[in-house]
Amino acid sequence: MRAIGLDSVRVTESPNAIGVIPGRSGRALVFVSTLDDLATVAENQRAADGPPRVEGDRVVGPGTNTSLTTVAMLAAAEAYLEAGLTPEHDLVFAAVAEEETGLRGMKALYADYRERADAFVDVLGDGHSISYGALGIHWWRVIAEGPPGHTLSGGLPNVNQALARSVDRILSLPAASSTDETRTRLNISMIQSGAVFNHKPETGWFSLDIRSMEADIIGGVEAAVAGIIAAVSEETGIDLRLEPFQLTPGGRIPGALESPLVTTAQTVSRHLGYEPSMSESGSANLNVAIAGGTPAIGLGGSRGGDRGMPTEWADVDGLMRTAHHVLLLAATLGGDLDRETP
Repeated sequence: MRAIGLDSVRVTESPNAIGVIPGRSGRALVFVSTLDDLATVAENQRAADGPPRVEGDRVVGPGTNTSLTTVAMLAAAEAYLEAGLTPEHDLVFAAVAEEETGLRGMKALYADYRERADAFVDVLGDGHSISYGALGIHWWRVIAEGPPGHTLSGGLPNVNQALARSVDRILSLPAASSTDETRTRLNISMIQSGAVFNHKPETGWFSLDIRSMEADIIGGVEAAVAGIIAAVSEETGIDLRLEPFQLTPGGRIPGALESPLVTTAQTVSRHLGYEPSMSESGSANLNVAIAGGTPAIGLGGSRGGDRGMPTEWADVDGLMRTAHHVLLLAATLGGDLDRETP
């Protein structure tokens, strides 16, 4: 960031890496990319024979797929500076941490900029898709604890009975079969408890994935789940509790689809040669801003392939399209006091 000429470059405790092209208004337009935090990517990087390599129109190596967005964002920032443009608003370029594991970096960034940010742009791709709303996603563990023992001591009380009864009742809730416009969904995908045939386990758990565009609906489902596990606990004599794993906020901003932020992004995508698909149910860093009431979009699109594998790769053409999109958004939405926007 310093090498390309960004100002106020810093690495925060999150840790986020942030650089700025200063404006004059005191307001800010914030571009966000994701620093890869998948454990499998780190393992593949440690096991790799060397750094990523260029193979034709691809950059191949662990971490390249997600890193494409940061490279594209900084390439756009460098091009903006080289063009001699002066923005009206601060242009903030932030590579944020822990998008996959709790949105810690974005939450810290939003806390720093929410009072003066006009908008956030979550750079996930080249703008073949544009998200302008946020799907709330709450992941929970339902944990059961009870007395262990050998089969010869009897099968009850048994954490597996409590887990099974809870799972059945939760998946009987209306949200488990919902297909309405709120995109409310309920799923249980992991169940874990004992490890041997002849010993009942002391503890076990199952996952709970609750999603909706409406926070009130998520809250209602969580209340219903709490009621179910309280009843099952009383019936079976097994202690049951909800433990949050990752709570991703969601929401909608009225009029977002017709806002200058969204319509400008659509225009840029068309200028680059494609009609973007539009979604009101994004799920990434932009969720934090939208849940806080600040306009935000997510630019999506194919970045490459083999995500999270040793053979992971990034598409150079896609990188350049992403950089072009970010540059044009910065030049139009960030303003230029000295010359016409190219």
